[in-house]
Amino acid sequence: MSTDQQTPYRAPGHTRAGGRLMSFTSTDHKRIGLLIIGTSLVLMSLVGILALLMRSQLALPDETFLDAHTYNQLFTIHGSGMIYMVMTPFALGLGVYLVPLQIGAPGIAMPRTTLLGYWLYVCGAVTMLSGFAASDGAHPDGWFSYPPLADRVNSPSVGSDLWIVGVFVAVTGTILIGWTVLWTVLRKRAPMMTMMRMPVFSWSMVATCLMVVGSFPALLAALVMLAVGRVDPAVFASNVWNIGYQHIFWFYGHPVVYVMFFPYLAAVGEVLAVFSGRRFFAYKGTVLALLTFAALSMSVWGHHMFATGQAANDYYSLTSILLLMPAGIEYFALIGTILGGRLVFRTPMLFALAFIPQFLIGGLTGIMVGTPVIDYHVHDSYFVVGHLHYVLFAGSAFGLFAAVYYWFPKATGALLREGLGKLHFWLLVVGTNLTFLPMFGLGYLGMPRRVYTYDAVDGFGWLNLLSSCGAGVLALAMVVFIVNVLESLRSRRPAGDDPWGGQTLEWATSSPPPEMNFPPERPLPPITSYAPLLDLKKRKRTGAGQTPAAGEGSHA
Repeated sequence: MSTDQQTPYRAPGHTRAGGRLMSFTSTDHKRIGLLIIGTSLVLMSLVGILALLMRSQLALPDETFLDAHTYNQLFTIHGSGMIYMVMTPFALGLGVYLVPLQIGAPGIAMPRTTLLGYWLYVCGAVTMLSGFAASDGAHPDGWFSYPPLADRVNSPSVGSDLWIVGVFVAVTGTILIGWTVLWTVLRKRAPMMTMMRMPVFSWSMVATCLMVVGSFPALLAALVMLAVGRVDPAVFASNVWNIGYQHIFWFYGHPVVYVMFFPYLAAVGEVLAVFSGRRFFAYKGTVLALLTFAALSMSVWGHHMFATGQAANDYYSLTSILLLMPAGIEYFALIGTILGGRLVFRTPMLFALAFIPQFLIGGLTGIMVGTPVIDYHVHDSYFVVGHLHYVLFAGSAFGLFAAVYYWFPKATGALLREGLGKLHFWLLVVGTNLTFLPMFGLGYLGMPRRVYTYDAVDGFGWLNLLSSCGAGVLALAMVVFIVNVLESLRSRRPAGDDPWGGQTLEWATSSPPPEMNFPPERPLPPITSYAPLLDLKKRKRTGAGQTPAAGEGSHA
């Protein structure tokens, strides 16, 4: 055979099938990050379908589409899935992919541990979802699963046991992932990358991972307590253990809200800076606010227990209100970043801008339910459902999509379609507010959460119908997003290495990045601040005899 006819050499295991297999066993942090992100997006679609089924049941009074037990399974797995399996892992997946790139590291610390964390997360998700195959169905007692409702006497289903095991395994995986990201920041920063030169997103991951390793073990302890109580129901015969479970659970349950918030807030900050052509505003204040927020997050858990009469209401109300200070600094930084900038309204920027007012609604209503006198009125009503969804969907999910549209070219080398992206955005804005805004009215009128039906005379019908119509719009928005991703991968439009004119180090290497992130032929630029590429552009312009405007950037 002549030389020009020979098949190119491939290393063992690098056939196409082998390459696909390697993507599931690779210790490259970028592949692990994409696995976490992709898995969480698939699970988002699955648990989103459960929400559509619930909204179909609640669209009209006295509906019989679902029975009570089935409805209880759906709201439990929907809530559990979004918190344990979607928003939290996606945030950590962003950290796994981006933090080593942003701090100039060749990889992540303890990559095998990171990969183990991913597979524990997957196994946990599969175990939890497998409860639907049990004879009595999946776990029906909510993502919090208070005893004695969740003991074996009141919830005898094997699906409840599978839920406990699944959540325990998945959360163990997220703790491992969070620890490796934190250790990467502490041990693998590039020369000259001091802590105060790290980008805002990397700082948000520091605060996030501190909460993960500090508070998530409390959930594991609560699940062990619940498992023991299912073996011996007498454990929860005493109210001390029931209230003790709530204290331990919410010591996890409140910080996890900020785990599902900080990375998306920082992603929005990165997008706003780039598409405003400005340096991120109030960098040091934001870093301090993130760390303060993380510390306070583990002091407010008792405001979820005001109605029990067994929490120090004055203390927990005070610490809840104190959260306004770091939150205000973060919002001030976002708004200050875009003021005076030259705004470019590409799809990532639209999602980032919408994040600000929508998450503000979730934050302000959070202060309301953190005040005992208001919480007594709206506790366990649809007002709380509206608040939670304005935090996690109207807020964090918009930050999630800002991150997806912004960093998709970095991960794939291709651009998402701008037209489909903007259609996705507007459908999501309409669907989000049409779905969740009526819930505040329902809560004020007295509709309890976790009910599967209601009478026509209750007066809840028209608001529920609006909310269910909004859920349909949300489903359409997600279909548009899926079509956008598939079409952009099928018919690729090359993005180049830096399509947006980025300011941080991940844009200094190729798109997608090579295995070691920064090869010798593309060395790191000088690191002089938290926006080294912006500094480099300014030095180049100054060297050409031009004076750059303050905070100047560029856009494709």
